Amino acid sequence: MDALKEHIEAAFEDPAMAAGSKARAAVEEVIGLLDNGTLRVAEKIEGTWTTHGWVKKAILLYFRQSPLVTMEAGPFTWYDKVPLKKDFEAIGVRVVPPAAARVGSFIESGAVLMPSYVNIGARVGSGTMVDTWATVGSCAQIGRNVHLSGGVGIGGVLEPPGANPVIVEDGAFIGSRCIIVEGAIVEKEAVLGANVTITASTPIVDVTGAEPIEYRGRVPARSVVVPGTRPKLFPAGEAQLSCALIIGHRSESTDRKTSLESALRDFGVQA
Repeated sequence: MDALKEHIEAAFEDPAMAAGSKARAAVEEVIGLLDNGTLRVAEKIEGTWTTHGWVKKAILLYFRQSPLVTMEAGPFTWYDKVPLKKDFEAIGVRVVPPAAARVGSFIESGAVLMPSYVNIGARVGSGTMVDTWATVGSCAQIGRNVHLSGGVGIGGVLEPPGANPVIVEDGAFIGSRCIIVEGAIVEKEAVLGANVTITASTPIVDVTGAEPIEYRGRVPARSVVVPGTRPKLFPAGEAQLSCALIIGHRSESTDRKTSLESALRDFGVQA
C-alpha cells in the first residue's frame, strides 16, 4: 500500500507521469480497492478520524484519465466518466429503482438503498438505510445502522485532497431534509430532527444545562438536535441567524431502537 501511495502522490504532481500506463494501473487499483471496501478515504484511528488525502488524489486522477462515454440501461441514457456499481445481489445489498451508486463507492452487505444516490469514494455501512432522494456525496463516510431519511443531503468533499469528508457515525438518525456538508461529523447515535443544517461553521448549541455550550463542525454523540435561530446585531438592525440546538440526549439505559423512538417522542423531534 505504501508503494501504491507513493506512485499516486508522484503522478498527481506530474501530468506526464499521470498519463502513463503505470499511473493508470495504480489509479484503477485504488478505485477497485475503494469499490470492494479494502480501502477507504477516511478511518477512525485511535479515536480520531484520519483522512487519506492520497486516496482522494487517486479519485481526482481517475476523473482526469477516464473518457466520457455513453451508458445505457433500458430507456435511460447517461454520458459520464464513472460507471455504476453492479452485482448488488452478490454483495447482499437491496437497491430500489432508480437508486444508483457509482463505482469506487462501497456499500456494505445489509445496507438498503431506496431511490437515492451514492457518489464515488463514499462508504455506506451494513444496516444503514439511505432513504428516498437522499444523496451521499463523494467520499462521505456513513457508518452502520444509520438512517438517512428522505431528502437528506450529505455533501461531497473531494477537494482539496486533505479536507475531511462528511462523517456520520454508527447508529445516527438523520431526519428528513437535513443537510450535512463541509466535513462535519455527526457522532455515534446522534439524532438530527428534520431540516437541521450542519456546516463547518454552524453553531451547534447545547441548551440543556444552565449555560449554553457551543460546538462547531461536530455533533456530539447521542445528542438530540433540532433547527434553531439566535439573534445577531447588524448595522441595519437585529436579525435571526440559523443554528442547531442540542435539546437532549439519548438515554444510556435503553437500547438503540427504544432510545431513538423515545428521543423522537419525548423531545418532539420531527423525523
